[in-house]
Amino acid sequence: MQEVILFIISFVFILIIYEILIVAKAKKNEKKNKDNKQPMEVKYLVAKYKFNLKKVDYHKLLHVCALVSSFDIALIVSLAMIFDSYLLQLIVALVLVVPVILFSYHLVYLIYKKKGLI
Repeated sequence: MQEVILFIISFVFILIIYEILIVAKAKKNEKKNKDNKQPMEVKYLVAKYKFNLKKVDYHKLLHVCALVSSFDIALIVSLAMIFDSYLLQLIVALVLVVPVILFSYHLVYLIYKKKGLI
Protein backbone atom coordinates (compact mmCIF):
# COMPACT_ATOMS: atom_id res chain seq x y z
CA MET A 1 0.00 0.00 0.00
CA GLN A 2 2.87 2.33 0.78
CA GLU A 3 4.30 1.86 -2.73
CA VAL A 4 0.97 2.82 -4.32
CA ILE A 5 0.80 6.00 -2.27
CA LEU A 6 4.39 6.82 -3.21
CA PHE A 7 3.56 6.25 -6.88
CA ILE A 8 0.48 8.50 -6.80
CA ILE A 9 2.18 11.30 -4.91
CA SER A 10 5.27 11.25 -7.10
CA PHE A 11 3.16 11.04 -10.28
CA VAL A 12 1.03 14.06 -9.34
CA PHE A 13 4.03 16.07 -8.13
CA ILE A 14 6.08 15.37 -11.25
CA LEU A 15 3.09 16.06 -13.52
CA ILE A 16 2.51 19.47 -11.94
CA ILE A 17 6.19 20.39 -12.18
CA TYR A 18 6.35 19.14 -15.77
CA GLU A 19 3.24 21.11 -16.78
CA ILE A 20 4.60 24.29 -15.23
CA LEU A 21 8.19 24.09 -16.42
CA ILE A 22 8.07 22.25 -19.74
CA VAL A 23 4.57 22.48 -21.24
CA ALA A 24 3.95 26.13 -20.41
CA LYS A 25 7.40 27.06 -21.70
CA ALA A 26 6.86 25.10 -24.93
CA LYS A 27 3.50 26.78 -25.51
CA LYS A 28 5.10 30.18 -24.96
CA ASN A 29 7.92 29.38 -27.37
CA GLU A 30 5.44 28.09 -29.94
CA LYS A 31 3.72 31.47 -29.96
CA LYS A 32 7.07 33.09 -30.70
CA ASN A 33 7.58 30.64 -33.62
CA LYS A 34 10.76 29.12 -32.21
CA ASP A 35 10.84 25.71 -33.85
CA ASN A 36 14.07 24.63 -32.20
CA LYS A 37 12.68 25.14 -28.68
CA GLN A 38 10.49 22.02 -28.67
CA PRO A 39 10.73 19.64 -25.71
CA MET A 40 13.09 16.72 -26.20
CA GLU A 41 10.19 14.25 -26.18
CA VAL A 42 8.57 15.97 -29.14
CA LYS A 43 11.89 16.10 -31.00
CA TYR A 44 12.32 12.37 -30.35
CA LEU A 45 8.85 11.53 -31.66
CA VAL A 46 9.39 13.66 -34.77
CA ALA A 47 12.83 12.21 -35.49
CA LYS A 48 12.17 8.54 -34.71
CA TYR A 49 8.53 8.08 -35.72
CA LYS A 50 8.16 10.88 -38.29
CA PHE A 51 5.40 12.70 -36.41
CA ASN A 52 3.81 15.37 -38.57
CA LEU A 53 3.17 18.26 -36.21
CA LYS A 54 0.73 19.76 -38.70
CA LYS A 55 -1.58 16.73 -38.34
CA VAL A 56 -1.09 16.27 -34.61
CA ASP A 57 -2.55 18.76 -32.15
CA TYR A 58 0.63 20.16 -30.60
CA HIS A 59 -1.00 21.11 -27.29
CA LYS A 60 -2.48 17.64 -26.81
CA LEU A 61 0.88 16.09 -27.68
CA LEU A 62 2.55 18.23 -25.02
CA HIS A 63 0.06 17.04 -22.41
CA VAL A 64 0.49 13.42 -23.52
CA CYS A 65 4.25 13.79 -23.19
CA ALA A 66 3.79 15.28 -19.72
CA LEU A 67 1.59 12.37 -18.65
CA VAL A 68 3.90 9.74 -20.12
CA SER A 69 7.06 11.26 -18.66
CA SER A 70 5.45 11.66 -15.25
CA PHE A 71 4.24 8.07 -15.33
CA ASP A 72 7.69 6.83 -16.34
CA ILE A 73 9.48 8.67 -13.56
CA ALA A 74 6.92 7.68 -10.93
CA LEU A 75 7.08 4.04 -12.04
CA ILE A 76 10.87 3.95 -11.93
CA VAL A 77 10.97 5.61 -8.50
CA SER A 78 8.33 3.24 -7.14
CA LEU A 79 10.10 0.16 -8.47
CA ALA A 80 13.49 1.32 -7.18
CA MET A 81 12.11 2.06 -3.71
CA ILE A 82 11.11 -1.58 -3.27
CA PHE A 83 14.75 -2.38 -2.45
CA ASP A 84 16.36 -1.44 0.85
CA SER A 85 19.91 -0.86 -0.35
CA TYR A 86 20.63 2.57 -1.83
CA LEU A 87 23.10 1.08 -4.25
CA LEU A 88 20.53 -1.44 -5.46
CA GLN A 89 17.93 1.33 -5.80
CA LEU A 90 20.34 3.34 -7.93
CA ILE A 91 21.22 0.35 -10.12
CA VAL A 92 17.55 -0.56 -10.64
CA ALA A 93 16.68 3.03 -11.52
CA LEU A 94 19.57 3.36 -13.97
CA VAL A 95 18.77 0.04 -15.64
CA LEU A 96 15.07 0.87 -16.00
CA VAL A 97 15.29 4.46 -17.26
CA VAL A 98 16.04 3.95 -20.94
CA PRO A 99 13.86 0.86 -21.62
CA VAL A 100 10.84 2.34 -19.83
CA ILE A 101 11.10 5.64 -21.69
CA LEU A 102 11.61 4.01 -25.08
CA PHE A 103 8.74 1.58 -24.51
CA SER A 104 6.32 4.26 -23.32
CA TYR A 105 7.01 6.58 -26.25
CA HIS A 106 6.67 3.64 -28.62
CA LEU A 107 3.19 3.13 -27.13
CA VAL A 108 2.45 6.81 -27.77
CA TYR A 109 3.50 6.28 -31.39
CA LEU A 110 1.27 3.21 -31.72
CA ILE A 111 -1.73 5.07 -30.30
CA TYR A 112 -1.26 8.02 -32.63
CA LYS A 113 -0.70 5.64 -35.56
CA LYS A 114 -3.91 3.76 -34.74
CA LYS A 115 -5.80 7.07 -34.73
CA GLY A 116 -4.34 7.83 -38.16
CA LEU A 117 -2.50 10.96 -37.08
CA ILE A 118 0.88 9.89 -38.45
